Amino acid sequence: MNTQNQPDPQVALITGAGTGIGFEICRLLASRRVYVMLNDLDPLLTEKATQTINASHPGFCKGCPGDAGDTGFISQMVRETVKAFGSLDLVVANAGITLFGEFLSYKEADFHKVMQLNLAGSFFLAQQASRQMIAQKRGGSLLFMSSVTGHQAHKNLAAYGMSKAALEMLAKTLVLELSPFKINVNAVAPGATITERTAQEASYSETWSRITPMGRPARPQDIAEAVAFLLSPQARHITGQSLVIDGGWTATSPSPYT
Repeated sequence: MNTQNQPDPQVALITGAGTGIGFEICRLLASRRVYVMLNDLDPLLTEKATQTINASHPGFCKGCPGDAGDTGFISQMVRETVKAFGSLDLVVANAGITLFGEFLSYKEADFHKVMQLNLAGSFFLAQQASRQMIAQKRGGSLLFMSSVTGHQAHKNLAAYGMSKAALEMLAKTLVLELSPFKINVNAVAPGATITERTAQEASYSETWSRITPMGRPARPQDIAEAVAFLLSPQARHITGQSLVIDGGWTATSPSPYT
C-alpha cells in the first residue's frame, strides 16, 4: 500500500528488447524508476540485457524470453509481468523482423513470418495488455514501433513497409475502443538508426549521414527519449498519433541505393 501519498510505480513491458532501440527504451525507463519486463527471443540475450540494466538500477528489470509473435506466449508474458511487479501500465510492441526481398519473388513463408511478428504480435499484445489495464481501472499507454518504410517506399521492403503502415492505422483505430478506459495508443516511426545490427552493415553510417538532413542516422537514445515521453503522464492526451523520428529523411527521401 502506498502510505506516503505518492503515485504508484509504473510497470512497463517491452518486447524485442535484448539490444538496440528496445534495450535503450528499457534502460531509460528503468533510470526513471519504471519497473520493466524485458522480452527478447534469445534467452541468453534477455538475461544479459536484464543484468546490464539491473547493474545500474537494481531490481527495476526482469526478463521474459520468448517469441513475441506467439499469441500463447503473449498471454503468458502479460501474466508474468503482473505477477512480478503487481500491474501493467505501459507497453511497447517493439519486436519485429525485417526480411528483404523483391516483390515478384517474395516467398509466402517470409511474408507470413513478417506479418505474424510485426502485426499479429503487436495486435494481440495490445489486446492482452489492454484487458489487464481495464481490469486495473487506472488507464495506461500502448506504443507501436512503426518505421519510415511505412511512409516512404523502400526497395525490397514491400511486406515490411506494409506491416509498419498497418501498425500506424491500428494506433489510430484503437482510439475508438480504448479511450473510454483512459488508455492512449500511439506509434513512433524511426528512420535509419545505428544499432548492433546496422553497425555491421558496410557504409551504413556513412550513407545515412550523407542523405539525412540532420547529418547523421538516429541513435537508439533518440528513439527512446521520444517513446518515454509518449508513455509519460505528460502525454496522456496524445493518442492515435504517429511520430516520425528520422532526422528529416522523409521530408526529402533520397534513396540510399543511389
